[in-house]
Amino acid sequence: MNQIITFGEVLMRISPLGNRKFMQSNAVEFYFGGTEVNVGISIANFGGNVKHISCISNDFIGDTAISYLNKFDLDTSAIVRSGRPLGVYFLEVGAVMRPSSISYNRSHSSFSEILPEMVNWQKSLENGHWFHWTGITPALCKGAKETLKEGLALARKKGMIISADPTYRSGLWKYGENAKEVLTDLIQYSTIFIGGINEINELLDTNYMYSNDDFIKASKHLIATYPSIEKVFDKIRTSINSSWHKIKARMWNGIEFKETQDLDITHVVDRIGTGDAFAAGLIHGLQKFNDYKAMEFASAACAIKHTYLGDVNYANEKDVIFILEGNTTGRLNR
Repeated sequence: MNQIITFGEVLMRISPLGNRKFMQSNAVEFYFGGTEVNVGISIANFGGNVKHISCISNDFIGDTAISYLNKFDLDTSAIVRSGRPLGVYFLEVGAVMRPSSISYNRSHSSFSEILPEMVNWQKSLENGHWFHWTGITPALCKGAKETLKEGLALARKKGMIISADPTYRSGLWKYGENAKEVLTDLIQYSTIFIGGINEINELLDTNYMYSNDDFIKASKHLIATYPSIEKVFDKIRTSINSSWHKIKARMWNGIEFKETQDLDITHVVDRIGTGDAFAAGLIHGLQKFNDYKAMEFASAACAIKHTYLGDVNYANEKDVIFILEGNTTGRLNR
């Protein structure tokens, strides 16, 4: 069935309406998201068959979160429930020169209770073709790190494609593990690397710069150190200000270097989940197109996500291809 597997925390996001700060407003809106589930939903919107594995609160909020995932046809059969509350984060959306601000409340969330024995990986990966993981999950707690490692080891044994987005966020690593040691341990199972110079330098203890030449050298170094990795893809964001960004991407696939053109996003509606949209576009694209077109598709998916409120990219494959064909004026479709 070529099922794509994602594993990670489901979060509720709470924000004041518009670009207000919390002190300005008594009215808020909420969305569901979380790095890996954002990827899963986006792939499902492109037509993929996705199973998301997580631990969610056993209350009406958890029921609502699962209902939300089911709305996008995600397979939620491997989700387990917990007496602890769903993780929450609070977001104030910035504008122009004012940056957005995030505060997390996830230390004692339902997902923080996850343990390896709670996930039947043998059954969960039965129809698995692709496993996607990020550096967010092993940063949250020891149980999440150990559960993820067990899943990755089995996925690798089964010959699945494994994509890694080893996002490093220092503020999340609070349970005593060394981030570099954990991430380098998990990278050994991966075949596709989604990350740039910062992530490679963090893993290899190197100091490569940001030029294309250095990117190629860094990618070759990474592949030499972790021979299971076959291809490296890097999303590049240029921020003019909070409301105006440019997106492009580059790759080293072991044979050649290529780079996409900039996509100009002159009015950012919501930038949360845009990296996840890139990863989802890449995973979908690599199953349908050549490496360069897959990277172009990923960049366009990332760009269009900036136009949707919430954590999730609601674009379908047709929407992204429309952008790829040069239709970036936003003219009214009739």
